[in-house]
Amino acid sequence: MSEPLLDSPQTSGAAPPAAPDFRSLMSTFPTGVAVVTTVDPDGRPWGMTCSSVTSITTDPPTLLVSLRHGSPTLAALQQCSAFGVNLLHHRGRSAAELFSSGDPDRFDRIAWRGGILGSPHLLDDAHAVADCRVDRTLSVGDHVVVFGEVLRIERHQPATPRPLLYGLRQYRSWSAADPFEGDTR
Repeated sequence: MSEPLLDSPQTSGAAPPAAPDFRSLMSTFPTGVAVVTTVDPDGRPWGMTCSSVTSITTDPPTLLVSLRHGSPTLAALQQCSAFGVNLLHHRGRSAAELFSSGDPDRFDRIAWRGGILGSPHLLDDAHAVADCRVDRTLSVGDHVVVFGEVLRIERHQPATPRPLLYGLRQYRSWSAADPFEGDTR
């Protein structure tokens, strides 16, 4: 039986980490960058930058995204029960920054078109988009975890994308020249 590496708050009596400490910890774990998009019942587009995206299962193909309570994108997504996950390529940094801002006219500043469920596809900034139907949601703390069944995948150029990454509070791209530095296989 393995021993715990760290005392947990439940066993040590210590308080859980403060939000800034937790954010600092998670900033050391680089992740891909996506923009989650949807439309409201009136057809108005909504979207936000999201690094909390993961695959859940391949049968049926399902993604998980985590959006904060109070987000207008979350509200629209819950009303229409559909969303798109735009996976950004290395030239998509400006879109990532735009969709993490409070700019109310963000869709006027980029090229996009609606996917099969109406959710916007970011034409110049995403190397691929997954169109999803909401399967279920789960409220956890200050976020809502949304499970989406992937109904369609659309790939954009380039054919071999260099994904946009985020870590240590910085955007970077995957180096095509040496993607597996230190790989000893």
